[in-house]
Amino acid sequence: MTTLLVIAKEPVPGRVKTRLTPYHSHDEAALLARAALTDTLSAVLRTPATRRVLVLDGAPGRWLPPGFEVVPQVAGGLDERLAAAFGMCRGPAVLVGMDTPQLTPELLRPAVEPFAWRECSAWFGPAADGGFWALGLADPDPALLRGVPMSKPWTGRAQRDRLLAAGLAVRDLPVLRDVDTAADAREVAALAPGTRFARTLAALAATRRAATGQARTGRAATGLSGAETPGAGPGRATARSGSPSPAR
Repeated sequence: MTTLLVIAKEPVPGRVKTRLTPYHSHDEAALLARAALTDTLSAVLRTPATRRVLVLDGAPGRWLPPGFEVVPQVAGGLDERLAAAFGMCRGPAVLVGMDTPQLTPELLRPAVEPFAWRECSAWFGPAADGGFWALGLADPDPALLRGVPMSKPWTGRAQRDRLLAAGLAVRDLPVLRDVDTAADAREVAALAPGTRFARTLAALAATRRAATGQARTGRAATGLSGAETPGAGPGRATARSGSPSPAR
């Protein structure tokens, strides 16, 4: 059978899902990252495998279920970290990230079923943003990943071309959307409403609506609108409504 790898980052505020800001705070982004990671690990845990490995940047927390080995990510770019993850495997291996909480065992099944490698030597899961959400190799050669430009709109094409150039027979998994931005989060949650990710996003939205309603009620009670707030000139009003610069 197949080794399943999950490459992930510890869901710490300010270190994960920074592109969800400024719409979401760093704390909210970390909550969503934790939910996405929990959903991903649950899907992998329910998928047949000989070995399940979490390749982690950071430390495991209470979100980690039993059934996973945990190994640290190596230093270097993402291509080096992915290459190292495959390099510790013997036999077929399939790697996924933590950015697709809509992942299910059914989506992974073609790459892990008993005859998955009979007519191909690589499985490729393209992402809607031009990257990839899954990569499976019958013979996990780290050289197939080193030097591939990562986090680019053409990353998926470059990785697939690398596989083909090496003479591998490649089969594709369905296209999935990564969660990178607030718009991605809403779309993925709508596609997978039963996930922890969707529930977490809904709870954050409810909290936001409640806070907005309380603010409006408070202004109505004082008889003041934002434009009528004492000492608030046009310049100050603009500064208050602007969004903070996104952290990277």
